[in-house]
Amino acid sequence: MTTETRRPWDGIIGEDEVRAYEAAGFGAPTGLGKRPALLIIDVQYRTVGTEPKPFFEAVKEFPTSCGQVGWDAVANIAKLLKVFRANGWPVIYPYVAPKESFDTGRLAEKVPALMGVSAKGYEFVPDVAPSGNDILLPKKHPSAFFGTPLASYLIDLNADSLVVTGCTTSGCVRGSVVDAFAYNFHVTVPQDAVYDRSSTSHAVNLFDMASKYADVMPTDGVIEALAQVG
Repeated sequence: MTTETRRPWDGIIGEDEVRAYEAAGFGAPTGLGKRPALLIIDVQYRTVGTEPKPFFEAVKEFPTSCGQVGWDAVANIAKLLKVFRANGWPVIYPYVAPKESFDTGRLAEKVPALMGVSAKGYEFVPDVAPSGNDILLPKKHPSAFFGTPLASYLIDLNADSLVVTGCTTSGCVRGSVVDAFAYNFHVTVPQDAVYDRSSTSHAVNLFDMASKYADVMPTDGVIEALAQVG
């Protein structure tokens, strides 16, 4: 298999398992709709660090950082953002807001590092930061839809499809993708514009989303598909 056609889960998901999904009819493409919106989820310093570094160096600054893989994805998110801005399509930023004293519960118990992030960590990475008419969407839980007006915003914007980027692939990206699918949006995940601290979890979740909930492809493929919208 060539580099161009290699999928992130190749060598991780066994060939028999891939064949089982194919035999059951999973993984059919759904395509983009006529009015796409871009979600940039949690691309803040707390998830990548203030500069590109290997993972174990990055977590010295922010324990919740994914390190270099995050910065690699940011470069691809920037490409998509340029296309959306040029076409005047909606760009929405679901993001974790600074934690308050009442933001405890199971999340604080499971990932206590989330409760001690500095103000700097919540700043957006400048390369893909919000501007103009972009929509900021603070959230408290993984899915960008849970407890937020995102579905209402998308209806008002006449959006029928979502391109979902950001992090983590196995957490907030996946949670948002599943809920978007449940709301009957067309969903596309650029495989190199999402990131995770675990390469295995990243690959397995991309495989599962591609099989059940979304079209998964490289950023360049998404850009080609977006060029056909209109």
